[in-house]
Amino acid sequence: MFGPDRFAPRLSEVPLEELEAAGIAGLILDLDNTLVGWGGSEIAEEHLAWVREARDRGLRLVMLSNNFSDRVTHVAAQMGIPFVANACKPLPIGFVRALQQLQLPRRRVAVVGDQLFTDVLGGKLCGLHTILTEPLEPKDHAITNVFRFFERLMLSHRR
Repeated sequence: MFGPDRFAPRLSEVPLEELEAAGIAGLILDLDNTLVGWGGSEIAEEHLAWVREARDRGLRLVMLSNNFSDRVTHVAAQMGIPFVANACKPLPIGFVRALQQLQLPRRRVAVVGDQLFTDVLGGKLCGLHTILTEPLEPKDHAITNVFRFFERLMLSHRR
């Protein structure tokens, strides 16, 4: 339940051709420390290029975040993709809303995020393929830092 299906150092290093070969047609992307640094609002060019390539390949994308709408709207607009804010990850409600926007069966969707206890756990609860990235920066929400401690314990043998 807690083990991701795949690891990638950064979003921009997630191999799109391998996802396509595995039948993945849609991606649910996390915001903080996956697309932008914690609290940031500008996406790095390497991640924007990856998003453009994913869209050019026909993959459907949606951003899923526990953040409030204003910031999420701004970041999603940079990529030209839909979003779900106030997602309450890891609860399934946000993931279900993202799936509705993608209009794809669960077996064809992957979640990409930097947190084991929100992105991976939430994706697994919904039967989705999961990809865990390294956080873009060490800065995080105070509660997330507590979960990072347990992440390191659980994943020490996998990284």
